[in-house]
Amino acid sequence: MAFLNADDMKRSIHDSGEVAVYGLYFDTDKDAIKSESQIALAEIAKLLKSEPSLRLHIVGHTDNQGKPDYNLDLSHRRANSVVAELSNKYGIGSNRLDTFGCGMYSPIASNEAEIGRAKNRRVELVQW
Repeated sequence: MAFLNADDMKRSIHDSGEVAVYGLYFDTDKDAIKSESQIALAEIAKLLKSEPSLRLHIVGHTDNQGKPDYNLDLSHRRANSVVAELSNKYGIGSNRLDTFGCGMYSPIASNEAEIGRAKNRRVELVQW
């Protein structure tokens, strides 16, 4: 779970069509973006400004702690918060972004231990 700058994100999106971003932080059970997320948000904005035709699905993911329906809603609300921040603070056109919440339904690691759950709590940028 390394920090990715705009160039790293661009490479991953061009290579695979998506990139996981781990520098976006939320309190447990909350959808408000924490202030320490600004570095990652600035890099996402830099990516989008350097690629004016790039359009992204902002996809929220959670771990398996909590009820599935709640996590699905939470992941979608968090994705909405990312889009709002990119639009309002960084001037990215909302017509270039949409949101989706996967909740706990697309894990990339085991939810048996905290390290796996941390990997599953992420936001992905997916090209469309």
